Amino acid sequence: MRKYILKSLFFLLASASTSLIAQNEERIFQEFGFQSNVSEITTNDGQYKIEFYNENIVETSFIPNGETTSEISHAVVLKPSKLRVHLDETEATISLSTNGITVSIQKQPFQISYSYKGKFLIAENKGFQKNDSLEVLNFKIDSKEALYGGGARALGMNRRGNRLELYNKAHYGYETHSELMNFTMPIVLSSKQYMLHFDNPAIGFLDLDSGHNNSLNYETIGGRKTYQVIADDSWGELLNDYTNLTGKQPLPPRWVFGNFASRFGYHSEKEARATVQKFEDDEIPLDAIIFDLYWFGKGMKGTMGNLEFVKDSFPTPKKMIADFKKKGIKTILITEPFVLNTSSKWKEVVEKDILGKTKEGSPYVYDFYFGTTGLIDIFKTEGKEWFWDIYKKYNNYGVSGWWGDLGEPEVHPSDLQHATGTADELHNIYGHNWAKLISEGYKKDFPKQRPFILMRAGYSGSQRFGLIPWSGDVNRSWGGLQSQMEISLQMGMQGIGYMHSDLGGFAGDLDDPELYTRWLQYGVFQPVFRPHAQEDVASEPVFKDAKTKALAKKAIELRYKLLPYNYTLAFENNQEGTPLIRALLFEEPENEMLFSESKNYLWGNEFLIHPIVNPGVVSEKVYFPKNTIWFDFYTDKKYLGGNSQDVIVSKKYIPTFVRAGAFIPMINVIQSTEAYSLSEFDLHFYYDISILKSEGQLYNDDGSTPKAFEKGKYELLSFTSSVTEKKIVCEVATETGAEFISEEKEINYKIHGVLSKPKKVKVGMRKVPYNWDSKTNILSVKTLLKANKKNKLLILL
Repeated sequence: MRKYILKSLFFLLASASTSLIAQNEERIFQEFGFQSNVSEITTNDGQYKIEFYNENIVETSFIPNGETTSEISHAVVLKPSKLRVHLDETEATISLSTNGITVSIQKQPFQISYSYKGKFLIAENKGFQKNDSLEVLNFKIDSKEALYGGGARALGMNRRGNRLELYNKAHYGYETHSELMNFTMPIVLSSKQYMLHFDNPAIGFLDLDSGHNNSLNYETIGGRKTYQVIADDSWGELLNDYTNLTGKQPLPPRWVFGNFASRFGYHSEKEARATVQKFEDDEIPLDAIIFDLYWFGKGMKGTMGNLEFVKDSFPTPKKMIADFKKKGIKTILITEPFVLNTSSKWKEVVEKDILGKTKEGSPYVYDFYFGTTGLIDIFKTEGKEWFWDIYKKYNNYGVSGWWGDLGEPEVHPSDLQHATGTADELHNIYGHNWAKLISEGYKKDFPKQRPFILMRAGYSGSQRFGLIPWSGDVNRSWGGLQSQMEISLQMGMQGIGYMHSDLGGFAGDLDDPELYTRWLQYGVFQPVFRPHAQEDVASEPVFKDAKTKALAKKAIELRYKLLPYNYTLAFENNQEGTPLIRALLFEEPENEMLFSESKNYLWGNEFLIHPIVNPGVVSEKVYFPKNTIWFDFYTDKKYLGGNSQDVIVSKKYIPTFVRAGAFIPMINVIQSTEAYSLSEFDLHFYYDISILKSEGQLYNDDGSTPKAFEKGKYELLSFTSSVTEKKIVCEVATETGAEFISEEKEINYKIHGVLSKPKKVKVGMRKVPYNWDSKTNILSVKTLLKANKKNKLLILL
């Protein structure tokens, strides 16, 4: 290793980007080494290790004198690549540069700063410090940048000015404000399009300039002093980088994008069967039913940990699950990591030594709401194996998905000992490792199935285990609804693309049909459509009054019509880490007005959504992103982008708009995703002369095979448009994997925005009949797409 020894004098770095930033005068540079793209800097109080993963991601670790650091990351899966790092050293400075990120080290006063393509990002201010209770990494930030991250909170989109506790904890009945929730992640994102990820799960705080002195602090009880800086040219590319670093979300089963029947909870097989029958009788699509804790106990308390169907309440569980499956309905069971000392499995878990322990080595027993309990130690091999055997048993029953509840864990005494550390060291990765346990179990024992893992808590990188989170026990109120967009948008920006809410709200007994309807209408455009609530007021649409049921049914049917579009969003998330629900700053990253915007959002790239979150609304002001025209999804009225406009609000739906040039594939309503087919589908194209070219895609596979794309078991339809004032050309091309057999498809084009009757319509070289509606300005054309062929539609205006 080459060594660079500082001799006697230190020089100040005359740099415009760092001259305004305070430096750490107590940290003295001593030595620098560089080998195989790994830099080591020795100071008087420790050693820095700097390593590039690629040109957009760099990792910095500080190891104080007398300490060692764990090389194990619970978040990172990417391996550093071999790339060219340009080293430039002077007596005063060291520069480590790639085509993207540059790390600048000022020797005295000691300073590390980061820039991207010449643009300053962030710098260590005092860097590592230690006080009586916490270890701190201190940074200096710009005075104007907006900050996001820290997991799931309800604080407003721009979280600057808050000191965020990093301790996963449920907040029952929250509404518009919640400082601490189930997902607390050590991630900061900036409006300058960079991300800071602190690679350490221990509990602590993330201080986003609460002192209003342009300071950012990561404060923790101990563990790794390691962080990654990530930067790129757009929000989409930034999230692709981060999910490359921490892992991509596997594609869920297609049925996950259908409708769920869920409540707290179904007390018996008879009740569950009757509910499913109601959906069938009312012809409301349904894909899954979720069983809360009554499947293993008749009451709320005293039975947690039984994990066996109650025999008199559920006399034929295997038959029930099989009967539901015949109808295309999947069964999902709740599980918790707590085993009560009154449960049937208490003796077994004590004898098998799978519970968290006291310092003396005996099972740690304590009280919480449901009874006196122990906690399964999922960090211990025996604990993981015991828990997985439960899942394996019921998967063989035919259970299709799992709900992991209370996984923060809800009560987790600080002095409880796990096999690999203390409760406080491991608390924030309990849900993460629980999801990992199930994910790895499926890969080993059920490799042909995609798991469904609904979890209330997780950590950085939990998306790679297929974890699907929800926003906890939100209040059944307008205030509860108002916070949901922010929570989903923030989590999507942190790699967790499937954050969603209990539609209708969970906590309380408010029976407000308008609130319920508006929440479900919003749910059409959130990642998972799952009404769920305490049973004081029904959560399922089949038990609502006729008017409310009809509106709910309309929303659910639209959800099913959009399956091709939504499943393609899931594919994009799987491949690129792009969230399904996206902040408008993705569209206009330089627009400061949008730094705090969460009332409007993008659903994928093509939809602009404005949920209605207050009662009695008749009109709303909507901001339309610039550089395009937006079509009202229901009326086809056009809105010019780059300004806010008043929009009339209907009771039948929420304001929904489609980008000009967009392709939206849709199907007819089906009762469950088991009937999903692309043998015939509608392809909506939104024509406007201002958009001369556009493209889109539709992803398809069998909906169940893990890694179908990587295995070549897929087809990808690509849509392109090219328009002038005199013609519209739309083309469909098919790409198929080596193991996929594509079938012939009937595509029903719906061309929006055609203001006059076309002179001629051709498919290929052949003139074809069409229908043009002068009232809606929609042109309808039926075409046939043969397997692995192209389809070209020409409209002469």
